[in-house]
Amino acid sequence: YVPVYSHIYVRDGAPHLLGISLSIRNSDSERAITVTSVRYYDTKGKPIQEYIEGQLELGPLETTTFLVEQSDIRGGSGANFIVAWKSDSAVYEPIIEAVMIGHAEGESISFKSIGRPLAQRIEPAAIEGE
Repeated sequence: YVPVYSHIYVRDGAPHLLGISLSIRNSDSERAITVTSVRYYDTKGKPIQEYIEGQLELGPLETTTFLVEQSDIRGGSGANFIVAWKSDSAVYEPIIEAVMIGHAEGESISFKSIGRPLAQRIEPAAIEGE
């Protein structure tokens, strides 16, 4: 799960449009991983786009990048990517992060967002500390 922003709000709530670069890095120096899905969702959690058809193999230390153009406002301020991957053997987890960059009226902004694994759901009792 990678939170991303196709815009952020600035000065009196005006949207500042951002381009998004989603980077998937195979951090294993000896083994490949297979990316099975790169799905982009909007602020309401509705799927916008699947970025790959089939599967994409990333060799040892290989990186791939997916772009959302600055003019693409479909995602909104609460957009996200869910990336699915697999491997036939034990591997280091890939590093998945997004860099957002925006340029407008002589101003620019950039920041990154780090992906986090969706490993398990937490039961309500664990959330409440019981």
